[in-house]
Amino acid sequence: MTKVIALANQKGGVGKTTTAVNLGIGLAGNGKKVLLVDADAQGNLTDSLGFHEPDNLSVSLATLLAKTMLEESYEAREGILHHQEGVDLMPGNIELSAVEVSLVNTMSRETILRSYIDSVKADYDYVLIDCMPSLGMLTINALAAADSVIIPVQAHYLPAKGMTQLLQTISRVRRQINPKLVLDGVLLTMVDSRTKFAKDISFILRRDYGDKLRVFNTEIPLSIRAAETSARGKSIYAHDPNGQTAKAYAAFTKEVQSIGSERRHARQHQTDHSR
Repeated sequence: MTKVIALANQKGGVGKTTTAVNLGIGLAGNGKKVLLVDADAQGNLTDSLGFHEPDNLSVSLATLLAKTMLEESYEAREGILHHQEGVDLMPGNIELSAVEVSLVNTMSRETILRSYIDSVKADYDYVLIDCMPSLGMLTINALAAADSVIIPVQAHYLPAKGMTQLLQTISRVRRQINPKLVLDGVLLTMVDSRTKFAKDISFILRRDYGDKLRVFNTEIPLSIRAAETSARGKSIYAHDPNGQTAKAYAAFTKEVQSIGSERRHARQHQTDHSR
């Protein structure tokens, strides 16, 4: 059973792409088949995996979405790239900007990405969608295609206003387009544990949101090494395997994997009770 996870936050620079890379490669390291989908016109995920000129790729997510909109056929693995650390990538680039504009006038415009992902997901255990930092039509498409959402949040200041907006969008998508969408949780990133400020933010986030949603136990530390990985085109596991950030992402990957089994147990529990 494939799980499709959207990594979303309309604020940029929160470690969303770094999280997509390291969660994806972490899952692959645990024996899972993983497809990463770059749904951001900036192509940061594609660039981070070593494909440094995403705009020059002949086939990208934009190509497949355009074919889906026009109901043209395509090969099952068309455009999918393979990374040496065991994950597949559907790359994104600047052409997604034009696709986002044309989605507005398309039939079933919220579910074009879902149609594409449904056509390829049988080969994978996990599909991770790296969303663009906005709440535009492509992000709505990602939420419509996903089973769940992870929100990476930078621990610099409390982005409560932005969080509220994103949570409203998620619940609107759940009501109107994708009733099965759930929120896996909020991941604190770029945590400078030396400062009282970061500890305060962690405390406030858990206090204000902890009863409504999961705040992952793992916090991703602020790290120059993590920032260097995108230029090198590899994960933190390959770049600095013994560092704190690699350990944190490995722990976070385990948390993400455990969510599925928790939900299955809860459903089983409900079924047993209703008998």
